Amino acid sequence: MHFELALLAYLLDLAIGELPGKHPVMWMGDFISAFERRFYQGRIMTGALLVISLLALTLLIAVTLAYLAGGLPAWLSLPILAVPASTGLAMHMLHSSVSGLLTTENPRQALSYLVSRDTQAMTETEVHKAALETWAENLSDGVIAPLFYLVLFGLPGIAVYKAINTMDSMIGYKTERYFYFGKVAARLDDIANYLPARLTALLIIALADDKKRAWQCCRRDGGKLESPNAGFPIAAMAGALDVALGGDASYHGRIKHKPVLGSAVNPVNQTTLKQALNMKTGIDFIVLGILTAGALLA
Repeated sequence: MHFELALLAYLLDLAIGELPGKHPVMWMGDFISAFERRFYQGRIMTGALLVISLLALTLLIAVTLAYLAGGLPAWLSLPILAVPASTGLAMHMLHSSVSGLLTTENPRQALSYLVSRDTQAMTETEVHKAALETWAENLSDGVIAPLFYLVLFGLPGIAVYKAINTMDSMIGYKTERYFYFGKVAARLDDIANYLPARLTALLIIALADDKKRAWQCCRRDGGKLESPNAGFPIAAMAGALDVALGGDASYHGRIKHKPVLGSAVNPVNQTTLKQALNMKTGIDFIVLGILTAGALLA
């Protein structure tokens, strides 16, 4: 277990956020784009070769860094490894980006950088709903999941997870171009996020004022979405706030019909978005408490 490394990396992310320079995820994205330009075929095997290539390269770099740092004194190797590890965490950026929708003059434009759905024709309620869903879902993908693999496997664990998640975000779509090419990446992402998504839902439930309602909503609606994972933190958030999330949305000019999660008892507005974002304090407290306890007991 790598509790000390995860603790320091999380503290770095909370304090600094994204480091200057080109983010490692951007390098991964460059690799994916270059592979697609050169070798694309609408076949599962070609997509599998991309997955194997990127994971092998990512693992090689991360293991090499961990090995080199391992030859240094612990007081020096830990902060050296924590710096690249912190780039795999996104609590600072995620909270800042979503909370920025409350103050920006053009929330639809700002939201378009966070979601893949069409935003320009959204109502104010739809903007806040999409922001809530993004906050809940990315608490898993951007915070809990990378921390989970960082604790278990150190720098190689979080690096490989980010590679999987990046491939899914770029090619894991059920479109004509990516249906076969991105299938392995999408399935691998489903597997990697299975436990973290449910842990994130439990974390949201633990912070809900009405924990029973949040738990019941998560159990009832968590499995309704097409994704086997995304519905659980979103449903838990819907139950925690007693609002309705999900539902139809427009993607690339086409309406996609999605089930509703939760019940529309309370309106989705700035107040409910602020309530959701205020969970950050509780999340930080719980996460830091667990990591600290793990570091002390290890």
